[in-house]
Amino acid sequence: MTSPEPSRSLRTAWLVVALLFPVALLNYLDRQMMAAMKYSVMADIPSIATDANWGMMLGQFKWVYAILSPVGGYIADRFSRRYTICASLFVWSLVTWWTGHVKSYDELLWARSLMGVSEAFYIPAALALIANHHIGETRSRAVGFHQMGIYVGIMIGGFSGYVADAPTLGWRWAFDVTGAVGVIYALPLLWLLRDAPKRVLAADEAVVPPTSIGVAARELVSNRSFILLVLYFTLPALAGWVVKDWMPAILKDKFAIGQGKAGVSATLFVNIASLIGAFLGGWFADRWMRRSERGRIYTSALAMSLLIPSLFGVGNSGSLLMAILFLVLFGLGWGAFDCNNMPILSQIVRPELRATGYGVMNLVSISCGGFADVAFGALRDAKVPLNVIFGVFAATAMLSVILVLLIRPKPDLSR
Repeated sequence: MTSPEPSRSLRTAWLVVALLFPVALLNYLDRQMMAAMKYSVMADIPSIATDANWGMMLGQFKWVYAILSPVGGYIADRFSRRYTICASLFVWSLVTWWTGHVKSYDELLWARSLMGVSEAFYIPAALALIANHHIGETRSRAVGFHQMGIYVGIMIGGFSGYVADAPTLGWRWAFDVTGAVGVIYALPLLWLLRDAPKRVLAADEAVVPPTSIGVAARELVSNRSFILLVLYFTLPALAGWVVKDWMPAILKDKFAIGQGKAGVSATLFVNIASLIGAFLGGWFADRWMRRSERGRIYTSALAMSLLIPSLFGVGNSGSLLMAILFLVLFGLGWGAFDCNNMPILSQIVRPELRATGYGVMNLVSISCGGFADVAFGALRDAKVPLNVIFGVFAATAMLSVILVLLIRPKPDLSR
C-alpha cells in the first residue's frame, strides 16, 4: 500500500505557503503606504522639508534592515524559523501602529529604523522555511506564491493615497489599522506554523551540526556562485526600489495627476503583472528543472531580459498610458526574477545556510537600494532627467543577465 506520508508532507508544505501569504502582504503593505502617501505625510510633518530628506528616511530603513538581515537569517537557521517569523511580525506590527503617531521627522526616522530592525528577520526565515518544506519540483512555484503576497500588499498600499486624502480617514488611520491587523494575526500564526521536520532537511544528505557564524561566513564568501548571485540579486534592485518607493511621486509630478491616481497607477498594474510573472516564472522554472539543473537560472535570465526595455521605456514615456505599459513589462520580468532567487540559492548552498545566505543577499542588495533612494532624491532635486537615470538602470539589468548565466549549481542540491 502506498504510504500517505508524501501527500501529507506536501499538504503541510502548501499550508506553510498559505499561512505566510498574509505576512508577506503586510510586510510590503506598510512600505508601499509610505510611498503612496508621501505628500500627505510631508504636509503633516513639515520638518521633513525636502525630497532629499524623504530619500534619507527611506534609505535609513533599508540600511538598518540590510545590516540585520544576515543576523536574522543566522538566528532562523540556528534556532527556529517559525519563532523568528512570528516574533518579527508581532514587533513590526507594533512599530507600524506607532508610525501613525509620530509628530516630527526625527520620530519618523526612529520609527522607520525600528521597522527595519523588526522586518529584517522575516524574509530570510520565510523563504528558507518554504524551500525546506518544498524539496522537489514545487519549490519555485511555492516561493512564487509567497512573493505574490508581496505584490498584493504593494497593490493595496497603492490605494492608500485615496485613504490619505479622505478627510475622515487619513494616513495615520491607515498605519493604525495595518499595525493592529498584524499584531492580531501573529497569535494564530504561532500556533499553526511549523518548522520543516528534520527528516525533510536530511532527505538527500547527512545531518550537519549547527554552524558557527565564522564558519558560515567563510563558507558563503568562498562560494563563487554565491558571490555571483549576490551581485545578480543586487543590481536590478537599484531600479526595483526606486520603482517601489518613488514611482507614485514620479507619475504625479510628470503627468500632473492626483496623489490617489498616481499611487494606483504606479502600483496596481505593475504588481498584477508581477503576480502573473511570479506564477509563470515559478511554473516554467520547475518544468525546466525536469530537463536541466540550470532550468531556474535560464528562466531567471529570460525574466531579467524583460527589465532592459521596460526601464528604458519608463524613463522615456511621454504619456501616463505608455508609462503604465512599460511598468507592466517590468512587473512581468520582476515577478519571474523574484520567485527564483531562493530556489537558485538552494542549488548552491546547503540547507543549513539558506536563511543566512539570503540574509547576506539582503544586506548587500538593500544597502545599495538605500543609497539608490537617497541618490534618486538628490538627483530629483538637481533636475536630472528621468531618461538618464533609468538608462543607467537598464544597463545594470543587462549586466545582470550575464552574471546569472555564470552561476554553476551543485548537482546534489538541485532538488
